[in-house]
Amino acid sequence: MLARQLAVARPLVQRARIVPLSSAPTRSFRLGFPREPITQPLDPTYYPSNNDTIDPGMNGGYVNPVPEKRQFRDPYGDWWDKQERRNYGEPVHEDNDILGRFTPEEYTWTTPGKGLFQIGCFITTVFGLMGVVYMFYPDKPAIPRTFPHRGLEKALGGPGSVSAASDGTD
Repeated sequence: MLARQLAVARPLVQRARIVPLSSAPTRSFRLGFPREPITQPLDPTYYPSNNDTIDPGMNGGYVNPVPEKRQFRDPYGDWWDKQERRNYGEPVHEDNDILGRFTPEEYTWTTPGKGLFQIGCFITTVFGLMGVVYMFYPDKPAIPRTFPHRGLEKALGGPGSVSAASDGTD
């Protein structure tokens, strides 16, 4: 189909056509593509053009409550939703996905300085243990292995070949 349209040099995309009611069972008409671009301004009742002085949060006048992470709310309070710790009709913050109960919890049990000190102690302990093992780990066998007959010279291929360690008796 594409090759045929290229061969006759017709445009690949045609103008939008209105399909009559008889061939469109669900709507009175159907528009094809491409659609005409919108050149007139949008209706200000549906699309208000607010700026930062009229609407400081740029959220359409929504009353944004104080950002409070739900993990810090009283778990034994009389909440309508016990798991999410909120009441019915309570306005939801626009960052609810960050402030809800199913987000990563904030670690408040230690300070960053104390945490870095603990990590440093762990690293020091691991490297200290590695040093102790390195000092006492045997690097070679207690007695080196030797072979008779000048290091098995004849068995390994005769004179001129690489021989094993000799015991020094031959």
